[in-house]
Amino acid sequence: METVSTTSLTTSLPVPAHADRLREALLAADFTADGLLDRLGAAAYAALARSETVPALRATRGDSPLETLVRLFLLQRAVEPARAAAALPLKEALADGWVVEEDGAVRATVDVRPYGGPDGEDWFIVSDLGCAVGGAGGIGSKEEGVVLGVGGASTTLAGITVRTPVAAALDLGTGSGIQALHAAQHSTLVTATDLNPRALEFTRLTLALSGAREAELLEGSLYEPVDGDTYDLIVSNPPFVISPGSGLTYRDGGMSGDDLCRTLVQQAGERLNDGGYAQFLANWQHVDGEEWQDRLRSWVPRGCDAWIVQREVQDVTQYTELWLRDSGDHRGDPEAYRAAYDRWLDAFEASGTRSIGFGWITLRRDPAVAAGTAEPSIVIEEWPHPVEQPLGPTVRAHFERQDYLRTHDDAALLADSFTLAPEVVQEQVGLPGAEDPEHVVLRQNRGMRRATRVDHVGAGFAGVCDGTLSAGRILDAIAQLMGEDPVLLRDRTPQSIRLLVEEGFLTPESLLPERDGRPEQAGAAPE
Repeated sequence: METVSTTSLTTSLPVPAHADRLREALLAADFTADGLLDRLGAAAYAALARSETVPALRATRGDSPLETLVRLFLLQRAVEPARAAAALPLKEALADGWVVEEDGAVRATVDVRPYGGPDGEDWFIVSDLGCAVGGAGGIGSKEEGVVLGVGGASTTLAGITVRTPVAAALDLGTGSGIQALHAAQHSTLVTATDLNPRALEFTRLTLALSGAREAELLEGSLYEPVDGDTYDLIVSNPPFVISPGSGLTYRDGGMSGDDLCRTLVQQAGERLNDGGYAQFLANWQHVDGEEWQDRLRSWVPRGCDAWIVQREVQDVTQYTELWLRDSGDHRGDPEAYRAAYDRWLDAFEASGTRSIGFGWITLRRDPAVAAGTAEPSIVIEEWPHPVEQPLGPTVRAHFERQDYLRTHDDAALLADSFTLAPEVVQEQVGLPGAEDPEHVVLRQNRGMRRATRVDHVGAGFAGVCDGTLSAGRILDAIAQLMGEDPVLLRDRTPQSIRLLVEEGFLTPESLLPERDGRPEQAGAAPE
């Protein structure tokens, strides 16, 4: 029986009355992220991420409960009632609306995708049929109000989010509830908002089927639903696509250009508690006659530090093709496709947009900055290279190091001690056979995976930083070995030390966790 389920936005969504029973059945069948990989194999599992289902269909030709659930909820194939009854509590699933029985076959009404939590949790993301396999890329849906499941953007945001325990978190534009699900693990109260009421219902289902606490669900645009409430964490994977129309709620923001992302970021400052973080994915325009960094700097709200990372840039033709394919326009009438392409390019030309940037924006509300007693730290950079997720701890450490550097002048820097990050390796670059390398590179193998060139002093300094000696004493020893004036070396080196601290190669001892149950000392012996 190879009937394929199709999504209809007029169909009532399930209710979570017996979600715990369904969850027990899914787990008992090993319908989990690890279970799928074991059952399907690496090739078929990877093919699903490319929206290719044939390998998974071939791998689930048996009649085990796991194979039945994969076909029913992931591949949207109808199954015989007896097979469905052997895999899940069919009576309750029918009553609650997770499945329907028609023409002698059982089919799913929603897509249920296993999703592994950061600490090995087995979660489930619920979305519209046909809108989870492969994520957001190329779903080809033009239905207004469609709710997507897990995609690359949502997992990226989940990975970069700071996961410290908080009292209140806000998931703005919740979609199928992925960010709310993560936040529920470390937040006392989670509020999830969306302009699309259908998305709020999917979030309710995702939380219930994953065994998470309920969230406060509010309908409305941007910050309107939360009145004057403030939060310790705000996260949003908004509809950031810069398009000439607003036909698709899941991706098109309905504002001109990148105004939606700008508004989202600018208004976050007044919604954050002191020390709170706001983290977004966003698109932004590269406009003729304007530096893109200046554009983004103007978005940062008063009272906040910011770290903005541009991960990718596409010219307007690449960008247009990406999103026309996303909505399936390329599979329709060729003339209509060319007209739509022209319409996008006309809009970009009118605004002077030559390319579109994509990346991450993190804000942190700093009480000293808000009070005007400290200058904000605003770091805007381009980093298209591979990184290692999760980056939440890296993001938090970035802001801690910025605080340190703002409060330590050169004299304090030289009096302090540092430890080389454990994942850093040294590379020597030069011609084969040369007696000495042309230069030395320090490279991180985790986190942002940065690399930086250093001179022999910098390499020697970093190599002996184990927290036992102050920076000043290390430089004095290097000066003696190299026959240099220690005063001159102390004068010229602090800027290099600052760069190594800023980029995470060196960590001040005061920022390291306790060792052996005793707090680390922030400095070395007196000079």
